[in-house]
Amino acid sequence: MVQVIIMMADYGHDPTETAIPYHAFKNAGFNVHFATETGNTPACDKRMLAGITQKLLGAKKSTVELYTKMTQTHEWTLPRSWTAPAFSLAPFDLVFLPGGHDKAVRQIIDSKVMHKLLVDFFPTTRKPSRKAVGAVCHGVMVLSESRDANNGGRSVLSDCVTTALPARFEQVAFWGTRVFLGDYYKTYGAGSENVEPSVRKALADPQQFKTNTSLSPFVAEDSQYNYISARFPGDVELMSQKLVELMNSLE
Repeated sequence: MVQVIIMMADYGHDPTETAIPYHAFKNAGFNVHFATETGNTPACDKRMLAGITQKLLGAKKSTVELYTKMTQTHEWTLPRSWTAPAFSLAPFDLVFLPGGHDKAVRQIIDSKVMHKLLVDFFPTTRKPSRKAVGAVCHGVMVLSESRDANNGGRSVLSDCVTTALPARFEQVAFWGTRVFLGDYYKTYGAGSENVEPSVRKALADPQQFKTNTSLSPFVAEDSQYNYISARFPGDVELMSQKLVELMNSLE
């Protein structure tokens, strides 16, 4: 059985980017686990789940229902701790990194412990391998910021083709909501670097970044590693499907 772990901050991940992959993995018969920094039960961004922001910008009603079902599961309420001394990604076949705009997700993006875990795990996904990684939106930044001190400080994504949140999407969301949401859509605050250029700088060649500003579902699949990335919530159904197909092909 495929062993999946979804790596999360305590709070702030996008519910669509978490719940839809979770249910896709479960429906495929995978064994799914969650992990937070110290084993606290996670919570996704409430702005995307309720109120006017949910209605205008957040998760669809059907996704909110999926999220509610997910939060009632044993694996959600009793996650593992990714800072526990004995914790390792080695037992897992698929590591999944959801995104989210809330500033609380910096807990995982900036974590040196998380970076070390991914520096150890990501090379094991090099083909041919039965290991894989999936990441969407700001989840890609967790990977791009994971740098190997023993390899000149190179990011684990240095040799990969990837996508992430396009700068145009981020800027439209930020300026379109600034009057009533302030700098919510800038995870590191107003004036901070967009996700796209941040990820591009981690790549050996900036052209490895695959951007697409269409709202149609889009994913990027690397040819050297079992690595699939996506841009935003609109991509996660396709991404989940691709990850399930990938893991099944590796069995």
